[in-house]
Amino acid sequence: MTDHDPSESTTAEPTGRIVLLTTSHRVAPGVLSWPAWQTLHAADRVLCADPGHPQLPYLREAGVEVVHESPDAQALVEACAGGGTAVVLLSGEGDQRLTDGLARLAGSGRVAMPDLELLPGSYDLPGARLLDLVQVMDRVRRECPWTSRQTHRGLAKYAIEEAYELVEAIEDGNREELREELGDVLLQVVFHARIAEDFEEPDEAFSIDDVAGTLVEKLIHRHPHVFGEEKAETPEDVSAHWQRTKAAEKRRESVTEGIPLGQPGLALAAKLAGRVRSGGLAVELPRGEGIGYELLELAARAEAAGIDPETALRAAARAYRDAIRAAEGVGE
Repeated sequence: MTDHDPSESTTAEPTGRIVLLTTSHRVAPGVLSWPAWQTLHAADRVLCADPGHPQLPYLREAGVEVVHESPDAQALVEACAGGGTAVVLLSGEGDQRLTDGLARLAGSGRVAMPDLELLPGSYDLPGARLLDLVQVMDRVRRECPWTSRQTHRGLAKYAIEEAYELVEAIEDGNREELREELGDVLLQVVFHARIAEDFEEPDEAFSIDDVAGTLVEKLIHRHPHVFGEEKAETPEDVSAHWQRTKAAEKRRESVTEGIPLGQPGLALAAKLAGRVRSGGLAVELPRGEGIGYELLELAARAEAAGIDPETALRAAARAYRDAIRAAEGVGE
């Protein structure tokens, strides 16, 4: 037992609360979480070092008074003494000087620290980094001497190259390369969409939002078993409906319409055979002499068996390459 000194207070003085409020630049300013708005309205002080912070006009409209100053860690702790709450509205990646200062004070053991809280005022939704991509592409298009001069036709070859590199990454099973090659393919989409914004004829110009909007509408329309009342129990049901929907959309006069003739020969042959089969047409394979007709027959047989002949040939060619390298002693 120790003697109690009546001069000592039995109740510790409240130390208050410091809230570091973060927001995402990918979310429209003023769109904050309900806990963030509650904290802002209840705070004794709200500070922001950046007078141009995009949230400030909306805070003013909401009646939140903001002090424009770069808060000092020691002064902030002292301001919260007695139970006060101070909210610091951070910009970008945050205020490293402030957070380092608070960490030093907390680690010193000599200061009664307020409660520290990191409060996200807004969150990135899935796909939010695509907004960054659009902004970066826009700036590169405006300021890069090479990029600013590119056209759809001039870039066409790169779309083909990147698609093949993506296929190779998939076949190799390399996840890191797959991630990178998907980005390169995505770049082609964003690049072409940005070029399309510069069309001289306003009615022919479109943006990445128009591209995405068209794709969203197409996906919803072609998946009534997901977004509507249709039923699809098997992948075959989905494929059949997909083909019927596309035919109705395009109002094709022939099942061959829409098949790009510039694709690799085996893929082209398989696509034609697939359209004939799915369309229920009785069209015999043309007969002739030469390896071309033999390859056409093989491609049609592969398609009917559910095998992509282009993929099958590539796999066989890769095995052949490996055999050649082994014979040469490469990689041993």
